[in-house]
Amino acid sequence: MDISVVVPLFNEDESLPELTAWIDQVMTDNQFSYEIVLVDDGSTDKSWEVIELLRLQNPAIKGIKFRRNYGKSAALNVGFEATQGDVVITMDADLQDSPDEIPELYRRIKEEKLDLISGWKKKRYDPITKTVPTKLFNAATRKMSGIELNDFNCGLKAYRSDVIKTIEVYGEMHRYIPVIAKWAGFNKIAEQVVEHRARKYGTTKFGFSRFINGFLDLLSIFFVGKFGKRPMHFFGSLGVLSFFLGIIMSLYTLIEKQYLIWNGLAYRDVTQQPLFYLSLVAIVVGSQMFLAGFIAELLSRNAPERNQYLIEKELK
Repeated sequence: MDISVVVPLFNEDESLPELTAWIDQVMTDNQFSYEIVLVDDGSTDKSWEVIELLRLQNPAIKGIKFRRNYGKSAALNVGFEATQGDVVITMDADLQDSPDEIPELYRRIKEEKLDLISGWKKKRYDPITKTVPTKLFNAATRKMSGIELNDFNCGLKAYRSDVIKTIEVYGEMHRYIPVIAKWAGFNKIAEQVVEHRARKYGTTKFGFSRFINGFLDLLSIFFVGKFGKRPMHFFGSLGVLSFFLGIIMSLYTLIEKQYLIWNGLAYRDVTQQPLFYLSLVAIVVGSQMFLAGFIAELLSRNAPERNQYLIEKELK
């Protein structure tokens, strides 16, 4: 199969017939073998009934329905598991992504041997309350990940099948799939300017809380990707640094007191100096962080996936 199109959706019954017909037309015109995987993320409208009807009309359409709303990341992860195509395209169900972009995305993945292509909605039709925070998050993600993309959260992306069969998407991490892919060793990541269409049906399903959750997920990806196999290097380093900083401060207060005594100068008891208590805090925090790193290291060494590594090629 050439292409699998994964479409996560929540309450999009109005747009689904038009979207699937459009995808079918593009695939037919370009003679692609394809499937459309529609993942209903616990919709409360008639989305699932529409999917069942569309399936009767087009056997290339597959449907997966969640019992409740789990979020876009969960829908994508389950959709990825169900795909069979050599190239996997993801797009939103609200008709703001154009299926006309699919042939070029497919061509570039195949001819340029890319792992992932992320769409860039250079001209957007979103309100400023959405575009400004998005620009800030894109800038932060570029800085932390080293991936030069302008739009990490674009729903229209193309992947080699190996990529989506390897990575795991959860939480709010769908917006950082390029980062997850990079940490998994897929470094051939490119960008393509795509059309952003004004929403035709319904309203957006995302609120302001997604920006907070997205930032926390970015920190999680960065930490797990960098220190997941060696947590002691993170916690232990900070712990040792804090511990010795506390020791140095406490020694300073003691030496200062002895110096003042020997020179017959007025002095304060060590316990009357704020620096002494700061040194105690630093020592305690340092010890706790070292122990946290030690425990995390033990858990990591005893985890069943501790020696699971991604092997690209193998000769036997």
